[in-house]
Order: sequence, then structure tokens, then C-alpha cells
Amino acid sequence: MPVEPQPAAAGGLLSAPPSSRAGVLGGVKHGFFGREGGVSSGIYASLNAGTGSKDDPANVLENRRRIAAAFGVERDHLCGVHQVHSPTAVFIDGPWTAERPHADALVTTTPNLAISILTADCTPILFVDADIKVIGAAHAGWRGALAGVIENTLRLMEEKGAERSRISAAVGPCIHQSSYEVGPEFEAEFIATDAGFARFFAQGAGDRLHFDLPGFCASRLEAAGVAQIETLPLDTYAESKRLYSHRRSVHEKAGDYGRNCSAIMLG
Repeated sequence: MPVEPQPAAAGGLLSAPPSSRAGVLGGVKHGFFGREGGVSSGIYASLNAGTGSKDDPANVLENRRRIAAAFGVERDHLCGVHQVHSPTAVFIDGPWTAERPHADALVTTTPNLAISILTADCTPILFVDADIKVIGAAHAGWRGALAGVIENTLRLMEEKGAERSRISAAVGPCIHQSSYEVGPEFEAEFIATDAGFARFFAQGAGDRLHFDLPGFCASRLEAAGVAQIETLPLDTYAESKRLYSHRRSVHEKAGDYGRNCSAIMLG
């Protein structure tokens, strides 16, 4: 069935579809979008923004158009990267005219360009230096966070005039410690980098452990010199009606999963 586009949200910011916001980002246009307000059905219901999913591409495009419309821009001005769990951050000054780069963070100084990250348990982090008008968005899964995607995003923002003392960062919806069970080999990879990282693991049943992904990301931000940090209390695994979760889809044997979209824009 063809998707009938809905009218763009009139007037104020992010009137539809629903999204969560972070106070630390102040008046900068942003939103952490979950499952609500889209046209997809079944396991993708309803605001699946993931072009890499097996959802009907027409539904995904309409969902992405709705997210863009919430910012008052066309769909091609909702920009992301081909995420590969890397530490790579790239600068963007307009909609991509070729294939999206393989990277996991974006930085821009261009108004009316919504830079975005897709997640389904990994951590989306939105950044702003409101004084100099530089913004960033990072996809911080455990691999990217351990490898330095947060630090590289901050360095690129600095190259564009930002100062760490002025940067605010919001750690968005992701899988939280009570839901994130891992094995001892997972902990060993972190401890091999820094023995102090053991503090982000809590003992579970048997040899199982529980990893604090949002706490780890917030600590990396703090260690990098970011003073204004907010962590949203939203667990993607636990919030089945509001957010997509890869791990939950695996446990439910769903076969695939939708993607949450987090975006920020200078306007």
C-alpha cells in the first residue's frame, strides 16, 4: 500500500512525531525519536528510521520525512552516515551529494541541516557549543566509545571553533546496565585498555556481568573536559513501547528491528 505523506508540523519545534529532549542542550533544536508517530507496521511499528532495515523502503522514507518535517526541513536535510562502529567523525556542510561516508559521528556549523544518528541499543550523543554554533552527533556503541568516537567528535568540534568548556552533551536512549548482560571476555577487553574500567561492570548470575554503557559514555565525556552532561533515563531494552532494541529483537526472535533516530540542528 502506498504511503500518503502527512503535512509538515506547523509552527513550533518537534510538534510531531513525539521525541525526548535534553535540558542541557537548551534551546538548540534537537530530538531523540523512538517508535511513535510513523507509518511502519509489525516489528517496525511505527517510526522506523533505519534505511538498513528490512522494512518497506517507502515507509522508512516517509518516517524520515516526518522527522525532518519536525525540524522544518526537507528529507534530504536529515543527514546521517554509514555507521560502522568506528571512532571516525566527519564534517558536513550540506546534504550528501554522493554515498554517505563510513563513520560514526558528524559535526556541522551549517544552519538548517539536521545531523542524525541511528541506534537500537547503542548510545546516541548530541553535542552543542551554543556560543560559537557548532553541533555534533555521535553513535557510541561499546566499540566506538572504547575506540574514541566521543573524543574524536570533540576534536572536530574544536577544529571548527568550539571550546570544550562550553560544550554541552546529552547521552540519549540506549541499553542500560540492568538490561546489558555480557560475558567475562567483554569485560576483559575493557580492562586491557584501562583497569579502572572495571567500575562499569556489575556482577550478574554465574560468570555473567552487567555493563553500564551510558555511564561509560558519560565518563568519557567528563574525562574529555565536557562539564555539562545529561543522561536520559531511557533504557531501549526495557521501553518496548517507546523505543527499538536490537537485543530485545534477538531475544524475541523477531528477525530484524527498527532504528531510533536522534538529531540536532542549528536554526
